[in-house]
Amino acid sequence: MSRIVRYRFVDYGEPFEPAPNTLVLDVGMKTVPGVVDHHQPDAEPECAASLVAKYPGLVLDHLAPAGVSPSDEPLTIVTHRLPDFDSLAAIYISLKILETGRVDDGLLKIAAYTKLIDSALLPKTVDLAGTPHGLLRALFSGSKKSEEENNRDRLEEGLKLMRALHARASEGLDILEDEQMFAGIDRYDRARKKVRGDYTTYVSDLVRGRFFFADLPAADGSARRTTVNGLVVANPRSFLLKEWAHRDREHPSLGDGYSFIVSSFGEAGCSLGVDPGKGVNLRGLGARLEAREREKRAAAGRAAGRTWYEGNCPLFDYRIIVSPQGGTALTTAEVMEEVLAFGGGSFEKKQGG
Repeated sequence: MSRIVRYRFVDYGEPFEPAPNTLVLDVGMKTVPGVVDHHQPDAEPECAASLVAKYPGLVLDHLAPAGVSPSDEPLTIVTHRLPDFDSLAAIYISLKILETGRVDDGLLKIAAYTKLIDSALLPKTVDLAGTPHGLLRALFSGSKKSEEENNRDRLEEGLKLMRALHARASEGLDILEDEQMFAGIDRYDRARKKVRGDYTTYVSDLVRGRFFFADLPAADGSARRTTVNGLVVANPRSFLLKEWAHRDREHPSLGDGYSFIVSSFGEAGCSLGVDPGKGVNLRGLGARLEAREREKRAAAGRAAGRTWYEGNCPLFDYRIIVSPQGGTALTTAEVMEEVLAFGGGSFEKKQGG
């Protein structure tokens, strides 16, 4: 499209109202024309990209309504800081919709793939080095640049990948997994090698990590609980830790992957997540961590700050928890105290790496 596009990157979870010549994607806390987000409890079980593809009117009705001459004012696209696969796919699909006025088959394939990624349902048999998500994560990992530079780099690299995926999908080719996808393009060949090398990094994270068991509640709300293997790693170096851990059949004592992953980065933050294939969630744990956070901050005379995000939207169904923007006052040990109390679990003897 010939219209000038400007980008703005904001904190996760920031609310927005529709504004002229502005499109808010994967942030905003609502799904209305001009603001397309899925992180709120009343959202559909979709990601931002699949919402745009499913309801192109969310873009067109706001920015290019029928019977109204197209604006020549610059378009501002707002998304969250450090944009990920979903936000980048949503941006690309939106721009193509504005350009062509429709959602073609290639865009639908990108949207379906993105929903698979965002819901952590990528089949465990898929080669991480042969799937776009793995390549993009590799391209993003290890950067020492400022956040502002990383935002711009991610946008540029992400849209470049989306254009290539769109061309491939529009030709009827598979975008889920293909070792030859983008073969011969240096940056993707390097990314593929980086993904393969990341497994060794994952194994070294296991050596530094701790293993635990937890009995987690059923996602369907029944009284059933399921015992799962857990893994907690402080400052993990593997950029695909969660993916490797979920598909690990060698190291977990139960033999079917580490289903509960805790990644701690000290005061910088902490994230927790469970494998959706297990049919369990973490509903209630986020509230425990939030209460512990507020108690500790109050005792130290610190402001409460933002809250823990507990994955309370239909797509995530309480399967992920993320510490507040700006970090957490809780130590890894304190987080794990709440995890083990919530799951009635315990640490297990280390199995080695």
